[in-house]
Amino acid sequence: MTPNEIVYIRKSLGLTQADFARLFDVHIMTISKWERGVAVPSPYQVSLMEQFKLKATHEAEQAKSEVKNLIVGAGVIAALIWLLSNR
Repeated sequence: MTPNEIVYIRKSLGLTQADFARLFDVHIMTISKWERGVAVPSPYQVSLMEQFKLKATHEAEQAKSEVKNLIVGAGVIAALIWLLSNR
């Protein structure tokens, strides 16, 4: 896992380095080192991060779908209002 991927996962979860460190029971400097490429997480830690990444990706896709539905719904409502106001 690259340092950029680690940063992406942490930020997509909305966590600070301190919060992310607590998830892995490591020092905040460990997270900083992972994100700078100075140190690498263990295979177990990488596996956990992959699961977090899947969760973050799923939530992002779900949010996009909800926004799309809201926009479509707003468009339908706007069209109905326009049709009714032009009677």
